[in-house]
Amino acid sequence: MNILELPEWKKQRRRLTMVTCYDAWSAKILNDTGVDMLLVGDSSGMVMHGLEDTIPVTMEMMVPQVAAVHRGAPKKFIVADLPFLAFRSDLKSNLEAVQKLMQAGAQAVKLEGYDQHNHELVAHLAKSGVPVVGHLGLTPQFVHAFGGFRVQGRSDEQRRHILEQARGLEQAGCFAIVLECVPQTLAAEITSTLSIPTIGIGAGLGCDGQVLVLHDLLGFTTGFKPKFVRNYMNGAELMRQAVENFREDVVSGRFPSEKETYE
Repeated sequence: MNILELPEWKKQRRRLTMVTCYDAWSAKILNDTGVDMLLVGDSSGMVMHGLEDTIPVTMEMMVPQVAAVHRGAPKKFIVADLPFLAFRSDLKSNLEAVQKLMQAGAQAVKLEGYDQHNHELVAHLAKSGVPVVGHLGLTPQFVHAFGGFRVQGRSDEQRRHILEQARGLEQAGCFAIVLECVPQTLAAEITSTLSIPTIGIGAGLGCDGQVLVLHDLLGFTTGFKPKFVRNYMNGAELMRQAVENFREDVVSGRFPSEKETYE
């Protein structure tokens, strides 16, 4: 995928597809699919490390994950999250964080929220050759400010604010924006207003593309299931059954067989 093609994709209403990816083995599988982009998200903190939110995720956690995904999926366009406060310090520190992710194998970075600080950083990155994806709506790094994981943009004031933020990110130089957990009417309005594509997660069909967490998509996430998630397989049950089959074969002496044994 080439980001210079995206404005034309938007005109043609060609929908973008993005899934999260955190390691090399799953990246190798995704490398042979038609999905457009892989997101090495700070959601790995919750999915892979069992954290309650993304706040504890650090650059030291993100960089090896980006490198692993890049090795596993060299044909894919990789977007890497800037973790909590990694882009809210001075410009030098911000650029060092971006540099680490890009040199690890990312082709673009994603940052959450919008204000004058983010505007200046996005503009500087765009001029420095770093493609940037914005992220608005339910931005998980702001979970404490939001009072929890809540749908954003339901009030008129919130709608106007998020729309203004989207315009600001486009003006600053973002090539795409993720819209998370906002009403579909707001997502559709933002999508029709901007010339850059929107990628929705819990934002309805009005977006130019969709993203899901790979583990949610495959049904490996057990327990709470967000409304916007669709399971395309029951991975958790398939995995449990496979492990039980292995255990039973070992106990009964059916594994290993002659074909799995060296003479």
